[in-house]
Formats: sequence, C-alpha cells, structure tokens
Amino acid sequence: MAYNRRDQKHLAIDSNVLVAYLDRDHPQHKKVKSLASKRVALNPTVIHETYHALVFKLKWSPEGARLALRGALDDRNNLFLNQTLDTTRTALVLAGRYSLGGRDSLILANYMSPSVSHMVTFDKALLSIRRAIFGRRELKIRSP
Repeated sequence: MAYNRRDQKHLAIDSNVLVAYLDRDHPQHKKVKSLASKRVALNPTVIHETYHALVFKLKWSPEGARLALRGALDDRNNLFLNQTLDTTRTALVLAGRYSLGGRDSLILANYMSPSVSHMVTFDKALLSIRRAIFGRRELKIRSP
C-alpha cells in the first residue's frame, strides 16, 4: 500500500477487506486492489483476524500470512493504531449502541481517531450502521 498525496487522512480497513487485498485469488480482490494507492489504518484486531482467515480459511502457510501482514505493518505510509484501555471502554459503549459483537466494536473504537474518517468493509452489520459516532468523533462506514 502506498501514499497518495490526495488523501488527507488514512482509510481504515476491516479484516475482510485486508484479506481480499492480500489474496490475489480472492473473489473480491478486484474491488480492493486500489488500496495499493491509499494510506490505510490498521489495528491489532484487524491484523489477527486477517491472519486467522488467511491461515485457517484460505489455507495459507502461517509463514506466508506472517510475511504478508508484516509487509503491511512495516509500510511507513500506513497508520497502526494501538488498543488502549480507553479504546476498550469505547468499544463496550459502541457494542451496546450499535448491537455489535466484541471484535467489531473494538475495531470501530480503535478507528475513532482524528487521523481516520472513513472505514471500508464487506461486513453487512457494519455497513448497515453507515456511521459510528462517539463524542465528537465520527467514522463513516462504506463498502470498498
């Protein structure tokens, strides 16, 4: 993934989008290959959900998945957002507010950052929200 000067912020990506981007044989790869020109935001939950999908569902080797994800993590144009106690507390509020499971609410809470304004996902539950709000932070959610 690369830097695109037109982007003012990082684009948050969900695990299912990252899986489709990394796996060139994935049926939705064509929809997400434009991420190569974007500055993206990642977080621990997305990285580990992606690893799980690549290894246990798509049957990648653990080493292949690790190397692909390491490449995304090492790309200096990408933003990695750590999870904190505040992130966890925010996720609990978002889970109740939007009727989400724990991981989805944690991903949303993590992306409630001034450096992120949009998130892309294939997840129908997240897409139905369209925008998540917490305090003064807003995250618009759309498909790729």
